[in-house]
Amino acid sequence: MSRRRFAQAAAVLLALTFGLPAGAGAEGPQRFVTVDGRRLVAPDGQTLLLKGINLGNWLMPEGYMFKFKKAKSPRRIREAVEHVLGPSDTAVFWQTFRERYITRDDIRLIRSLGFNTVRIPLHWGLFMSADDPPVIGGDGWPLLDRLIGWAGEAGLRVVIDLHAAPGGQTGINHDDGSGYPLMFYVPRHQRATIALWREIASRYRDEPVVLGYDILNEPIAPFHDVALLNPRLERMYRRIVAAIRTVDPEHLVFLNGAQWATSFAMFGPPFDDRLVYTYHKFWSATTRQAIAEYIDFRNRHDVPIWLGESGELTDAWTREFRELHERHGIGWSFWTYKNLDTGSSVVTIPRPAGWDAVISIADGGAATAPGGAALAGPAELDGAAAVQAAQAALAAYLRNIELGNCAINRGYVEALGLRVPHDTGLPDAGPPTTEPG
Repeated sequence: MSRRRFAQAAAVLLALTFGLPAGAGAEGPQRFVTVDGRRLVAPDGQTLLLKGINLGNWLMPEGYMFKFKKAKSPRRIREAVEHVLGPSDTAVFWQTFRERYITRDDIRLIRSLGFNTVRIPLHWGLFMSADDPPVIGGDGWPLLDRLIGWAGEAGLRVVIDLHAAPGGQTGINHDDGSGYPLMFYVPRHQRATIALWREIASRYRDEPVVLGYDILNEPIAPFHDVALLNPRLERMYRRIVAAIRTVDPEHLVFLNGAQWATSFAMFGPPFDDRLVYTYHKFWSATTRQAIAEYIDFRNRHDVPIWLGESGELTDAWTREFRELHERHGIGWSFWTYKNLDTGSSVVTIPRPAGWDAVISIADGGAATAPGGAALAGPAELDGAAAVQAAQAALAAYLRNIELGNCAINRGYVEALGLRVPHDTGLPDAGPPTTEPG
């Protein structure tokens, strides 16, 4: 029996002996979600099946969510916006973007649809400096605090996900690094990552709205030196979790597998009593065989597993994949809540007029329509006209991301086994005007 389970059993025995309320102990009733073998257990003692949605793009922009083909990383996206707006207006753009992209109304909508969890991808640069040692601070902290407050009001739980760690943990645009997972090589990046997680855990240690900490998103891309790097992953997780536990003994810790969170092969037996092992799976078969290795890992080690990201395909596929997981008692969190001109998100942002000028500038060449026809960009407009068109499109984008200007993808929501209330105030989305991606 683990130490955690022994303590839980002792608490029950005390309750029975002294007539205390169920779940009570020296520290009072349980406030946090716990682990019992393969189950997540809510404070009321019931099994908790996570039904989540990712808040992608908000605090960790991704180029494909702006329809960019080359400007994929946050750094390249910022450079593109600054090329159009200049430094001063770029700062205003991002401040406005973060204020409008996710609001209290968005969180209330998410809860009204039937989700019980949101996963929040973060970029380290919004929470600490690049110094060695880093200075904790940045625009991200008040935004994250506010989001957690809104989630608590709505009855949602929050998973904090470090999508971009210092130095980069993945080795692709997802982590805003150099194109190589330098965090696993450079000690100062490792120290910064550990320091950030210790600060997050210290800040939210008493917050039951926070379900847990998703340590590193999709570490170690498959085209890097996996034979060298994979054995380093669990060692890094142990260091981070040890730092977290110095300030926070209660919250769950989510561990992504390697190769974009598809492989658990490098993991040994669990080294902490509140670990959840999480995988990401896109565009796979919808049969048990597609997730058999994760189920086998769960059964072998008696631990919970979680589908942390999936989606970006048809409603029919989404329904089948979600149902597959629920048949096997596995919670999920699909990607993503809000996106530009798409049918594979909860809500879709209308594509602004002139958006192709933004794409053309961001990607460094003339944009093309889905059928291959050239669209207006620097190749067709003089430089000043192209920039002016892009400026107008970016201003329209900031208006369009407000929830009241979006539309809801009813089929996507229903494919997740959820229901769209009649009073959302949002229209049903039509087909996207551009090809996916």
